[in-house]
Amino acid sequence: MAQFTKDWSSKLKGYNKNIRLFLIASVLLNVGMGIFMVIYNYYIRELGYSDDVNGRVIAMQATATAIALLPVGLLSDRLGKKRLIVIGSLLVTASLLFRSIGVAEDLLIVGAFITGFFMAFVQVTAIPLLAENSKESERVHLFSLNAAFMMAANVIGNLFGGLSTDALHAWFGISMLSSVRITLLLGVLIVCFGLLPLFKIKEERKLQHILTRRLAGFKQMKEKAESLKLIVLFAIASLLIGFGSGLVIPYLNLYFTDRFDISYSLVGFILALGQGMTAVALLIGPSVVKRFGEVKAVVLLQLGSLPFLLLSAYTEILWLAVIGFLFRQALMNAGNPIHSALMMRLVDPSMRGLANSLGQMVFQLGWAVMGPVSMGIVLAYGSYTGYAIVFSITAGLYLIGSIYFYFVFSRRQKNVPVQKTV
Repeated sequence: MAQFTKDWSSKLKGYNKNIRLFLIASVLLNVGMGIFMVIYNYYIRELGYSDDVNGRVIAMQATATAIALLPVGLLSDRLGKKRLIVIGSLLVTASLLFRSIGVAEDLLIVGAFITGFFMAFVQVTAIPLLAENSKESERVHLFSLNAAFMMAANVIGNLFGGLSTDALHAWFGISMLSSVRITLLLGVLIVCFGLLPLFKIKEERKLQHILTRRLAGFKQMKEKAESLKLIVLFAIASLLIGFGSGLVIPYLNLYFTDRFDISYSLVGFILALGQGMTAVALLIGPSVVKRFGEVKAVVLLQLGSLPFLLLSAYTEILWLAVIGFLFRQALMNAGNPIHSALMMRLVDPSMRGLANSLGQMVFQLGWAVMGPVSMGIVLAYGSYTGYAIVFSITAGLYLIGSIYFYFVFSRRQKNVPVQKTV
């Protein structure tokens, strides 16, 4: 264990200043977002709206992200990663503030659209920014470390969100609606602090060289058929997982309160445990890659999550549901940075922005389409049968996605030449 910690510590120290600044910003932003996302579904309920509104809000945010991702991915190669991350983060912060005080249903939906649209600026540029500031040999570890930090930050956010809301209500006697709103505003404040390190990132852009290379890349797209094909194949894999994810993940907090009638604090604690488990699994991911290779590592981790997903789907015992949630969360998400590193390696460097944006876009499309479907099923069949159905559909989609990923990429992992670092 000491050697494991030492290895990760030495790798962190070896990264350049831009990466360290980005990781600090990522932690703060994800603490704030962790607070916001675990509580916001409850805010909508406390306003007196049905879960149909929750479904529409989730769908609108995901739709906006899907709309923005592809053009933002193309722009990021032209305008620079830092500029788009800063612009996106600023406008996401403003939208979260707007959503924390909004009351009318139309305002909630508009706010979700704004958040989703500008969240795309951050999502699509983060991985390419890290790739540009690292060597190929560092990327699996770097992407895993970034994801682990994000998960650890979400642990703090989830815990604080649930505990703060219940404490404000119990200790100060204010209404639950006011407690939820104050907690959301505290989350927004932390997100504001996360903006500061982003301004200090220095993007060394040899403008003429980059523009020339990018323009040449676009003109030669037809000649890069293999990379375009790979981008589409990665996008199909993301779409399958996105459809499954969109049925379950946005509503895990509602699942625990609806089926087991537990407090917001306990829900926050459970979700925080899930993020903590995932953070540990993400750090172990590179070891799995060393033993099995990138493709098998992703597939094994995803398939390993399925029994635990089904356990949560059908149990009526809280501690079993928690165990199922924890292991599903950890195993399924541990493959994400490995997937990203493989994509950055196989796709031509001039098309990484396009590859990342298209993959993110179709994943968000899955959330946009399936969010309302999920809530519709739960409303129609109740908190046991409804969640059992949507969890089971998700398991089926994850299974199809994992099998697809293995057969499509196991051969290409070996045959596609390694791209040079840029």
